[in-house]
Amino acid sequence: MIDYDSIMSSSVHALKPSGIRKFFDILENMHDESAISLGIGEPDFVTPWHIREAGIYSLEQGFTKYTGNAGMKKLREEISRYLMRRFSLKYDPNGQIFVTVGGSEAIDLCIRTVVEPGDEVIIPVPSFVCYGPLVSLSRGVPVFVQTKEENEFRLTADELRAAITPRTKLVVFPFPNNPTGAVMEREDLEKIAEVLKGTNIMLLSDEIYSELSYGIHHTSPANLPELYDRTFVVNGFSKAYAMTGWRLGYVCGPRELLGQMLKIHQYGIMSAPTTSQYAAIEAMKAGDEDIEMMRESYNNRRKLMLKRLNEIGLKCFEPKGAFYMFPSIRSTGLSSDEFSTRLLKEEKVAVIPGSAFGDGGEGFVRMCYASSVENIVEALDRMERFLKRL
Repeated sequence: MIDYDSIMSSSVHALKPSGIRKFFDILENMHDESAISLGIGEPDFVTPWHIREAGIYSLEQGFTKYTGNAGMKKLREEISRYLMRRFSLKYDPNGQIFVTVGGSEAIDLCIRTVVEPGDEVIIPVPSFVCYGPLVSLSRGVPVFVQTKEENEFRLTADELRAAITPRTKLVVFPFPNNPTGAVMEREDLEKIAEVLKGTNIMLLSDEIYSELSYGIHHTSPANLPELYDRTFVVNGFSKAYAMTGWRLGYVCGPRELLGQMLKIHQYGIMSAPTTSQYAAIEAMKAGDEDIEMMRESYNNRRKLMLKRLNEIGLKCFEPKGAFYMFPSIRSTGLSSDEFSTRLLKEEKVAVIPGSAFGDGGEGFVRMCYASSVENIVEALDRMERFLKRL
């Protein structure tokens, strides 16, 4: 009999399962068509037809071979043009950009390229669930900094300054934020730049929701000259173009570090999916109108959900990015896990407990408004019924 515990990596064994999955599993096992999910963070749009058609055409033409490790040159050039056009970011497609299997691989590569055993990585929470575990797998030390509702869940300069030690190697910058919808504006970034001045600390800026900003224009840390050389910009096609299943992302940054990062990608992945890259070229070239259409739709739903949440008694600040609400459920006296479990079982509405996104998320739940207006209205009516019973 093999003793699997003795041969398993201790780092892997120590990882906790995602707190998000529990609620999807309960919902899946219900087999109830009346259940409504406001849990999954995925666009409810399908990939626009002209983008799908480009992928289909590439298959019809037999374009099924490996591409270069860094991704197709034509795609990297389109990414470079897109970043300049949309965000005034200048990156050389030859050495400062390469294509990854989703933004998730790009995040992993950034961490593995710079983090050594014992290095500390500052992670603002609440935030997406992957950052801490990936740091741990690199034998680094996640340092979680709790952002506050009264600051609209932004990372303040004082909070960052207090968390920095001589072992700090990297700061994760997850804005616009999942799960809170928080954003960082230029004046916030200028204060962050002042804190990092004179250090060798890098920034990992996860900008997967950069196109989903409402009432403001997204500013990247790399837009600030004093932060450009210390910033990895991670982005992808999942959210802006409704291409989650195509599994395509990219990373931009200092060529000295991207050259080293590419070696990990070469050995672990080889290259991103060819069909997805052809579709992505079309998205970059002709997808601006798709982005505007989807963002306008999300914005209308955002306003609807925010108004209704406050009407039924769940306090919620106005999120300016992504497609999530993060209302406080402290007034109910329930933990976020209890609230989410009971709401799902009693009213068949799935939301995600804030505790799944770090300690700072307790007392809140994440609700995704990338769902139909009809579903949002019905789900909030059910939630009001649930709150009245409480």
